[in-house]
Amino acid sequence: MRQSFAWWSFTAGREVEPAAFLKQAAAVGVQGVEMLPQAHWPIARDLGLDIVTVTGHRLEEGFNDPARHAALQGEVRRGLDEAARGGALALIVFAGNRFGDGDDERAIAACVEGLRPLAAHAADLGVRLLMELLNSKVDHPGQQCDRTAFGAAVARGVGSPALKLLYDGYHMQLMEGDLSRTIKANFDLIGHVHTAGAPGRRDLDDRQEINWRAIAGLLHHLGYDQWVGHEFIPRGEPIAALRQAVALFDARQGEA
Repeated sequence: MRQSFAWWSFTAGREVEPAAFLKQAAAVGVQGVEMLPQAHWPIARDLGLDIVTVTGHRLEEGFNDPARHAALQGEVRRGLDEAARGGALALIVFAGNRFGDGDDERAIAACVEGLRPLAAHAADLGVRLLMELLNSKVDHPGQQCDRTAFGAAVARGVGSPALKLLYDGYHMQLMEGDLSRTIKANFDLIGHVHTAGAPGRRDLDDRQEINWRAIAGLLHHLGYDQWVGHEFIPRGEPIAALRQAVALFDARQGEA
């Protein structure tokens, strides 16, 4: 597996010099960076870092509403084209907030209908779409794709290797727990993993409730060869926190 970090969470509330910060991050072992402002892409590429994910659209307005499909498809197509030109690997998409009666079956069908042509476009470009699982309990009230089963139904309905799930352990710990069993049951659909300590989205340490060392070991055991992106807000010095997280998922430790 390859490891990355989310620019927004590691720089939140901090003034950083982009080139210096990215150089320090690369030195602790990450191979990519996520949700990086496009102005900084050349800096990351010069350091050998992949641009791993970019956000495709506002998460509140998603593909669960057929009335939004035309506008969203145009926006995501443009995002995919830009990602391909800039060398970004994946675009994150969302189901959106519940509306009307919030029926899951209709929302899943709408997401499949709206995302299927985009998955074909992504495949042609060599870019991946990632549908993110989010919590609706704390961070994203109303978000419909707040259970693994919802996202899995969409991914299976689209039926393309160009659309996978972004399995965020922090979000799913808040909503459903049982992370190891869920990862195993949906392993073929998972194209990206995000980490953060639950419940506070802080460091991957013993002050939070997810056993990230066990999750890392499980992913190694299953042969996971996609990205693990660290998306937590460090309590202290961010590069030190990133170094600790990278070490936790290091293959040599996972095999020990």
